[in-house]
Amino acid sequence: VFNTAWALYVLLPFLAPVLVQVGLTVPAQMIYTIYSVLCHQLPTHSYFLFGPSLAPPASDLVAHGMTTSTNLLAQRAFIGNDEIGWKVALCERDVAIYATVFLTGLLFGLVRDRLRPLPFKIYVLFLIPIGIDGLTQLVGWRESNWWLRTLTGVLFGFASVWLAYPYVEDAML
Repeated sequence: VFNTAWALYVLLPFLAPVLVQVGLTVPAQMIYTIYSVLCHQLPTHSYFLFGPSLAPPASDLVAHGMTTSTNLLAQRAFIGNDEIGWKVALCERDVAIYATVFLTGLLFGLVRDRLRPLPFKIYVLFLIPIGIDGLTQLVGWRESNWWLRTLTGVLFGFASVWLAYPYVEDAML
């Protein structure tokens, strides 16, 4: 049940750019709107499909229509175009977290009889990279990049499943 829910949750944001690409903008906009409550959807932190780059730099996004305003709501409204591609409805870090939760959940199904929960002290070590990357970016000390947001999201998603799923399994039994 969890894996099905995570699969739907992480795949639906990829459907939005596909729908825009084939001209179905109303259902695509519904997906963007629903996920906008759950994710910041900043174009500079999002993957783009059907364009020249999966993670276009900010300069390319601006060159293709993203506002240069510091208003984050105005920036996140940019979903792309035919030249730059179409934005996925979840940011790079969220895609990494939820895709990893899904994939690790599948792996858990194979090894659940032999897996013990991740000790909480070790789990905290997995939180440090995402905490440092997110916090230093949030306060403006530096700007993260797509691969670092993806890597820290993968580490967090993996450790979260390893910590939580054995307990959920025990509770369900």
